[in-house]
Amino acid sequence: MHRRQMLLNMLLASAAFALPFSVHAAQIRNARLWRSDNKLRLVFDLSGPVQYKTFTLSAPDRIIIDVSGARLEGNFPELALENTPVKAIRSGHFGQGDTRIVLDLTSPVQLNSFLLGPEGSQGNRLVVDLGHDLVTHTPAALAAAPAVPVKEPPAPVLDKNHPKRDIMVVVDAGHGGKDPGAIGSKGEREKDVVLSIAQLLAKRLKREKGFDVRLVRNDDFFVPLRKRVDIARKYNADMFISVHADAAPRLTASGASVFALSENGATSATARFMAQRENGADLIGATSLLNLKDKDPMLAGVILDMSMNATIAASLQLGHTVLGSLEGVTTLHQKRVEQAGFAVLKSPDVPSILVETGFISNSRDSQRLVTARHQQAVADGLFDGMKTYFERNPPAGSFIAWRQAQKAAEQAVV
Repeated sequence: MHRRQMLLNMLLASAAFALPFSVHAAQIRNARLWRSDNKLRLVFDLSGPVQYKTFTLSAPDRIIIDVSGARLEGNFPELALENTPVKAIRSGHFGQGDTRIVLDLTSPVQLNSFLLGPEGSQGNRLVVDLGHDLVTHTPAALAAAPAVPVKEPPAPVLDKNHPKRDIMVVVDAGHGGKDPGAIGSKGEREKDVVLSIAQLLAKRLKREKGFDVRLVRNDDFFVPLRKRVDIARKYNADMFISVHADAAPRLTASGASVFALSENGATSATARFMAQRENGADLIGATSLLNLKDKDPMLAGVILDMSMNATIAASLQLGHTVLGSLEGVTTLHQKRVEQAGFAVLKSPDVPSILVETGFISNSRDSQRLVTARHQQAVADGLFDGMKTYFERNPPAGSFIAWRQAQKAAEQAVV
């Protein structure tokens, strides 16, 4: 089934139970734990399918797991956490029936998570893998650690004939044609710089198994903002990234930034300035982008709000990961994902970010942005951030989701 139609069906089903909160919410019934030489695995047993998201926080180090429409039944304090990177597990309810689980860490870890459906005697499960180095603990401490009793059911059987689709990324090089974008002090044009970066990013995505890519423009021509959003939805994109190298109100402003959509105003004066500059007179509305014409107006509003909220949350998580990858490539203008009402990001069902690769109005940024070496480094940084995001949040039915399930089946029995 088409991905957007599946999303719409899910939202319709969710909206039917929006008020009051459904008594049929999924339950997080139990949590199990075991460890290997370099990995800790947590498995949350569920009463049914759920949607979830994860993100990390520092100072102190924590992992946040938000499970939508689920309530907690299990008892985490019974888990044996000695000699693991998790020192405590906390949980609580928030929002309209959602559950938040917090893993307090002794040190940063590599995070990987995925969902497993019913298999044999096992029901739905949320699996969280934490990569760490247990050899840093003393052998005596490990020997003294009590074994974790885990009843091992048969490994899940994986269908090797599963379609395993590619993740579709739509890359938008800003401006083009009659719209040159920002102009540098020596005549450098934003539309040329971002087209080069977008093409390099597309080439890198094409080389990676499990990914496919489409360019909004592959030459110097103008594409209206609404058309750019339509192209992302035409190709049923899993992600939309718009690449820019804008001018700033202050010539001293420099460094890369990542932006996501905001429906409640801009997070800074710079974000507001950027959105106004990019949007111009070509503003769009998101209501027409979902097929809601035959729906009751109130229900349509609920569906649109739910879709936009979920998409913005995913966009923020994506933007944070991409920003982290760019930090190793170039200086950052802001170390957080900014938000504003960018028209080009207003797709209600496609996670979308706008990346300012630097300010062409800044002489130092401009000198770097026109060099092939820096353009390649920026493209590689964008790719690394996207790949990391999708490895943490693999779309259902994708090759990456299948590969992770296969690895999980080979490495451990859940």
